[in-house]
Amino acid sequence: MGAVRKKLIEVDLPLDAINAESKREKSIRRGHPSTLHTWWARRPLAACRAVIFASMVDDPSSCPEEFPTEAEQRTERNRLHDIIRRMVKWESTDESKSESRQIQNEARYEIARSVARLHGEAPPRPDDAAEILRYLQDRAPTIHDPFAGGGSIPLEAQRLGLNAIASDLNPVAVLINKALIELPYKFAGLPPVNPDATGLTDGASWSGMAGLARDIRYYGQMMRDDAYKRIGHLYPKASLPSGGEATVIAWLWTRTISCPNPVCGISIPLMVTFQLSKNIKNQHWVRPVVDRKTKSVSFVAQKHKRGVPETGTVNRNGATCIACNTTSPLAYVREQSRAGKLGEQMVAIVAEGDRKRLFMSPDHEHIQAAGEAKPKSRLTDKVPDKALGFRIRAYGFAEWGQLFTNRQLLALTTFSDLISDTRNLLMQHGSSIEYANAICTYLVLSMGRLANSCSSFSLWQNQGDFVSQVFTRQAISMVWDFAEVNPFSNSTQNWMAQIEWISAVIERLPAKINNGVAYQANASLTTQDKAGLVIATDPPYYDNIGYADLSDFFYVWLRPLARSIYPELFASILSPKEDELVAAPRFDNPKERFEKLMGETLELIHQRCTNEFPFSIFYAYKQQEKEYEGRSSTGWETMLSALLSAGFQIIGTWPLRTERQGRPRSVDSNALASSIVLVCRPRADDTSLATRREFADSLKAELPPALAQMQSGNIAPVDLAQAAIGPGMAVFTRYAKVLDARGNMMSIREALALINQTLDEILTEQEGDFDADTRWAISWFTQSGFESGAFGVAETLSKAKNTSVSGMVEAGILQSGAGKVRLFLPRELPKDWDPKKDKRFTIWEATHHLVRVLDYGEAAAAELMANLGPAAEAARELAYRLYHTCEQKNRSQEAQYYNALVQSWPEISRLAREISSRQAPLSGGMKPFDDS
Repeated sequence: MGAVRKKLIEVDLPLDAINAESKREKSIRRGHPSTLHTWWARRPLAACRAVIFASMVDDPSSCPEEFPTEAEQRTERNRLHDIIRRMVKWESTDESKSESRQIQNEARYEIARSVARLHGEAPPRPDDAAEILRYLQDRAPTIHDPFAGGGSIPLEAQRLGLNAIASDLNPVAVLINKALIELPYKFAGLPPVNPDATGLTDGASWSGMAGLARDIRYYGQMMRDDAYKRIGHLYPKASLPSGGEATVIAWLWTRTISCPNPVCGISIPLMVTFQLSKNIKNQHWVRPVVDRKTKSVSFVAQKHKRGVPETGTVNRNGATCIACNTTSPLAYVREQSRAGKLGEQMVAIVAEGDRKRLFMSPDHEHIQAAGEAKPKSRLTDKVPDKALGFRIRAYGFAEWGQLFTNRQLLALTTFSDLISDTRNLLMQHGSSIEYANAICTYLVLSMGRLANSCSSFSLWQNQGDFVSQVFTRQAISMVWDFAEVNPFSNSTQNWMAQIEWISAVIERLPAKINNGVAYQANASLTTQDKAGLVIATDPPYYDNIGYADLSDFFYVWLRPLARSIYPELFASILSPKEDELVAAPRFDNPKERFEKLMGETLELIHQRCTNEFPFSIFYAYKQQEKEYEGRSSTGWETMLSALLSAGFQIIGTWPLRTERQGRPRSVDSNALASSIVLVCRPRADDTSLATRREFADSLKAELPPALAQMQSGNIAPVDLAQAAIGPGMAVFTRYAKVLDARGNMMSIREALALINQTLDEILTEQEGDFDADTRWAISWFTQSGFESGAFGVAETLSKAKNTSVSGMVEAGILQSGAGKVRLFLPRELPKDWDPKKDKRFTIWEATHHLVRVLDYGEAAAAELMANLGPAAEAARELAYRLYHTCEQKNRSQEAQYYNALVQSWPEISRLAREISSRQAPLSGGMKPFDDS
């Protein structure tokens, strides 16, 4: 064995490329492994692939025998970065393309070359792909993820040619991992067994996973046809005014309660909106018609808005009667719901039209068909009482079966019954038991996908005219009006759509690679028996997600089907919860329990992980507390304490964009755009002590360049404070202990406070690079935001900043009058502003004009950026500074301005460079934009 070498992840990564592809990957659907089955908080494949590769490959600085000079090391590092840039692209996962196979082989060879250095032996030839895989299987350490979840890390380890082990306490997660890394390896290259494929069994036709995918589609279609024979009469077609018929996509329903006004007593439809479609060419509404005699409401679907209420009847405050306008507080609605008095009423029918959706009023036939469904099972398993991400118990939803209508329950149980029949049919068609079980595993996952769409908690999305899944986020919240999907339709979330999503994933999985193993394990009790593992993981984020409770939504459907195939995995009635490593409200002292179990887990990892390769941990947590001076995070504090107690030192941190961007969230929410990847190694026994002063001095020296690197990698401002914890704790963990003036050991919480204090100082010091007007505006914004303030205060502050109120009014950033001054909001700035003609140009103006034009799109912002020249980079620095101020002042609306600008910066910059390249050189002091 050679000396321990520093790995690429400990020195430098091409963050811009990794983050760009991670962000892009969130919009990729067909064939992406995330569409195999729902799991929460998956890491992007691009980020996982890059982290694993960079953790396995030697940094050139640790190979002086091959790269003796810094220039040679830099050249080699750039070559490795180029491999990462090509490797992280989604297109590189398509093994049917020669270019993809080539880049994958390049990446595997670089890992093999580093492993060969470790063993002091020659690597395989770079052009022998099969030999490289054999070498990695025999000589490379195994990658293990003890919190495998959705399987991104073990799958990407396997794609890189490494042996992969995935373990998780949750049976649903283990099943997903088996489907991703274990079963495909066993059945790659085999022909299908279904009768339609007879005679098409040559090896070339069924390379990779093509045979497996073909059988999934065939038997899925058989199940669909058989199910339709059994219950198809309950899903009638819609009658068209022309006399024809159309297949129904979905039936739209609303829940109802009785009006508390005794004179009225009507059934109030609890609808968030009456608009069925926002499609500009096919807008539709549903008009409620009140019948006071029968105390009922009927609905008419129409193209125009005449007679349609402007707003819905229910919101977070309660409900309003559509007949008498009596308002009922949310407490009354909950009380009625818990008492079993929540009704359901059909609102509209959505059918398949000629390249558009057809919206029709409910009719007796369709209402009667839904009422005729008699389910075989009621799913009486209990919904958790105290759980993260659950709101529905407050409305009386105590059993999982209550989350489905009778017709949905009947449809789901019918498909469930057919999976057992399909297994027997596979055997009749000549399948082995193992292969039949594999096909049924994917059919079981299709059932899970169908349940996610076939629930009374599935919404109709009138923005895109489709049925959404239950889990659009990591929670189950109350749903008032819902969509009942037709599992036999030809569009949006039907049974065959689920089969097609899964088949497309299977076809894209890596073939003819090294083995993958997935099994159930409690990470705090076992982390594999053998030592020498390379461990990369994405652990639970303290109290962010209640994985076990949420997964029971699927578990109650999967267990009866998968128990015969995986009896040990699905032995319990519900998913295991007592040993789950989360700070859930069902536990006494959840913080202490989480820290204890996380500490035990990391101690096991310390025992099992190899010393030759670093241990990488993804962590995306944000929770701010103000119990003491500075800011801290319970989640971070707990994780860092556990890492230090287990004997690890943080030697590198990387902010990777791994979180899905959704609707704007408040600054204080636990919503991040990035994960912080902590790169750790076992801490040496001979580490020294340090004083608080020495620690503070080291922070002031090392944090600024680390922050500059993060900002150059375009980390989102919402993540900057959390990302700064990484390099700060890298300094802190360098020492055995940090002692204060009285000789007491500094705690993690105190260290986090000092890191945040240093971050504040660094961002404040950056103000020195701005013009005087901008420095004044920053101070004023910190104090007053965009609100008005006294002229005298503003004038006094302007003297301290070497400017004047009148000058800033002339500059166009300030309004002054009647003894008050106010900064202009971005939308109030002049639309014809030209930075080249501005006689009193300020960075404040540039930043807020960029915010203003970004509302018109990234192309519009790029036009302005191209004219800003070098000032554009200063505008981005100001955006970071102002976001930090908004975060401290809890100004969520303004914070969104600056966060959105920075997150759009890479695309704006790219477009601006294209514009600048077409422009003639600008006259005067301004230069064409170049962010290089």
